[in-house]
Amino acid sequence: MDCYFDNAATTRVCPEAVAIMERVMREDYGNPSSKHIKGFEAEKYIRDASATVAQTLHAAPKEIIFTSGGTESNNMALIGSALANKRSGNHVIASAFEHPAVYNPMLSLEDFGFEVEFVPVDNMGHVDPRRLAEMVREETVLVSIMYVNNETGAVQDIAALSEAVKKKNPKVVFHSDAIQAYGKYRINPKKEGIDLLSVSGHKLHGPKGSGFLYAAEGTKLRPLIFGGGQQKDRRSGTENVPAIAGLGVAAEKIYSDLDQRTAKMYGLKQRMIEALSELDWAHVNAVPADIKDSAPHILSVSFDGIRAEVLLHALEERGIMVSSGSACSSNHPGISGTLKAIGVPQKLLDSTLRFSFCGDNTIEQVDYCIECLKETVPVYSRFSRK
Repeated sequence: MDCYFDNAATTRVCPEAVAIMERVMREDYGNPSSKHIKGFEAEKYIRDASATVAQTLHAAPKEIIFTSGGTESNNMALIGSALANKRSGNHVIASAFEHPAVYNPMLSLEDFGFEVEFVPVDNMGHVDPRRLAEMVREETVLVSIMYVNNETGAVQDIAALSEAVKKKNPKVVFHSDAIQAYGKYRINPKKEGIDLLSVSGHKLHGPKGSGFLYAAEGTKLRPLIFGGGQQKDRRSGTENVPAIAGLGVAAEKIYSDLDQRTAKMYGLKQRMIEALSELDWAHVNAVPADIKDSAPHILSVSFDGIRAEVLLHALEERGIMVSSGSACSSNHPGISGTLKAIGVPQKLLDSTLRFSFCGDNTIEQVDYCIECLKETVPVYSRFSRK
């Protein structure tokens, strides 16, 4: 049985997105900046996608900037915002367990004279609004807090965090990496106090190389890419129309049956948690008493006596695809900062896998995975002790 449980790394592109992308590439292939009919046809795909994703966020189409994915969206938000507001201050804050696409751009701001601080999280991966507010100063210009953690599925109370920050300093720009949240939650940036929000298309059954940044009207951003002035001078370069069209269709589809999809994923996650809780050598990380206080699709599990990479490949031989952490960190392997931040014991840091679901997964696949774990872990851990 084939079981793809690595949906937090990437998802299969939905058929509707594939179809519209093929049509754009084969038929409506004009440059959206061209003034003839082919250009107008291409531009309409961008307008339609803008309207679609804006509607999912209760936003305006003009607040959507299309990018090449989550990493660019985060870089644009963090570096672009910090540089645009440097005259107001040089202090920025992020949480202690951000994705590298936030953590590294934040560190890069030190080269521009910014002071970078990281607010700690508790053992469930949550940021305390009071602790965050204590760190905000008059010279703070930017705060970035991940909506859903990509390794553990911990969900932040973004509205409470933003409120605490802006109560201390109303001028602070609040950014959230929502790459693992968009398509799983109904997000309303204006109600939640989010000025900048990053999204990646390939996490929600859209194509790789697609994404967008929501930038609330009036939020100052310095462009990172200069050229022909596309997208209102905020991100130059000929737009990737096929990817943008595919992202728009994927977003429309995933929000059309969001409640049904998330309920199914919570069911899969609950089934795996219940089965693993009966095994002495399996330890579920950072799942609250009410499973719905965590993300529906991500589950982090540590296993006694076996390295994550060994178990990953043992499961792969049985048709089960999982991850040993963030796929985006695979080029720089090491111990997860997220697991350290939530207090996972040292002996388990290199023995942790991430299982991540989508609406296409089944209970039968989960049960098969559990049986494979029962067969595999005791054997490999016994071997490792010899």
